[in-house]
Amino acid sequence: MIIRKLFRFENAHVVRNGSTRRCALSLHGHSYRVELLLTAARLDNAGMILDFGLLKGAIKELIDSWDHAACFWDRDDPEYIAFIQRHSERWVSMPVNPSAEQFSRVFFVLVDAVLAATEFGNGEQGVSLDSVIVHETDTGYAQCWRDDAFSPDMGGAIALDKIVFSDRIREEWSDPRLWAEVVTAVQNKTRPFRNPLPPQQVP
Repeated sequence: MIIRKLFRFENAHVVRNGSTRRCALSLHGHSYRVELLLTAARLDNAGMILDFGLLKGAIKELIDSWDHAACFWDRDDPEYIAFIQRHSERWVSMPVNPSAEQFSRVFFVLVDAVLAATEFGNGEQGVSLDSVIVHETDTGYAQCWRDDAFSPDMGGAIALDKIVFSDRIREEWSDPRLWAEVVTAVQNKTRPFRNPLPPQQVP
């Protein structure tokens, strides 16, 4: 079974090397919609794959980091990067060109990392990320599956520690160390995040 959760944010970028001049050479923005599709073969104690409310924590905070922010490829022109960092409090540096396709890969590895670092507490079993869909416009989107997220043909593995959030973004999280904790958890294969137990249990 698959469940779907939708997130939204506004973001500005430039997609270098694109065929469309407006996209490749001009800073511009989109109203993004990100769909997470999660799957499992068994339901939890509440008859769910995963309570949607549990996606409002670290995952929502991290995706929301791109809202009203400028993102850039860390291999872009250093002068352009310095300009963005000087004139925008909210920015995200990415190790890939910020196309819809690469956004879908970035969000796949990000969400996959948070799930891997989470200890579930309500009988959830085998919950995994099926795919991520990133809508850049009303008519165009990219969808990433696990093979795409780590494929050499799609740009290779995305190193989590190469995704860098500005000081202002980190200050707005409930825990400014959130992303560092995710990265460390994946490196050490630990699960520091624990979902709360249900408020009551009914036999």
